[in-house]
Amino acid sequence: MTSPAPAAAAREQLIQLVESVASGALQPGFEALRAMPSVPGARPAAVLILFGVLDDVLAEREHTSGAISRDLDVLLLSRAETLRAHPGQVAFPGGRVDPEDADVVAASLREAWEETGLDVDGVDVLGTLEPIPLEHSRHLVTPVLAWWRRPSPVRVVDEAESADVFRAPVADLLDPAHRGMTVLQSERGEFRGPAFLIPTARGPRLVWGFTAMILDGLFSRLGWNEPWDHGRVIALPGQNE
Repeated sequence: MTSPAPAAAAREQLIQLVESVASGALQPGFEALRAMPSVPGARPAAVLILFGVLDDVLAEREHTSGAISRDLDVLLLSRAETLRAHPGQVAFPGGRVDPEDADVVAASLREAWEETGLDVDGVDVLGTLEPIPLEHSRHLVTPVLAWWRRPSPVRVVDEAESADVFRAPVADLLDPAHRGMTVLQSERGEFRGPAFLIPTARGPRLVWGFTAMILDGLFSRLGWNEPWDHGRVIALPGQNE
């Protein structure tokens, strides 16, 4: 196995990706998201996908991925259990575009600051990916890719909105032992989607649904994914193992 690429190299790959998207080139990896039905009248929203370099203490942990070094991370949060929409789910910082926001990028940075206390002056926005329609919430969500040039402390700002804010090592997300599928039954049928069950300081966190689909598609586009067991089912909270 070759040595994992330094985290700094990931920044250049992310830049190349957003430049390719901006040029109109069709990228592999987001097939499931591109297949989502259009939503007439959808409200614009944005999420911030913020990559950075972990501190030395965490970076010293043995890497588990052959693609990416242990020091590359992405900022995530756990939504409060009391929320009506997606309670307890792991998500990117983000939300609806407000009238005072200049654009989706400004909205993603504002939401990240409101939710995590992020110092946005230390963030370099690299670009955006294709907007994704969400039929259930009637939003058109634009993923904003960014690099944490000058990391700042992050925390839960509003306990009514978030239960935890954490930096997840990308190598943990890519580890095949942490990958699987979730199965959700509804009146519309069965939905199967990628999932990540990753360790954190507060215990394992399950990343599934929209956030997991974006991560899986993004990793596929970047060529970071390792072979993993698509037949492994990870139970959702409240489901029987």
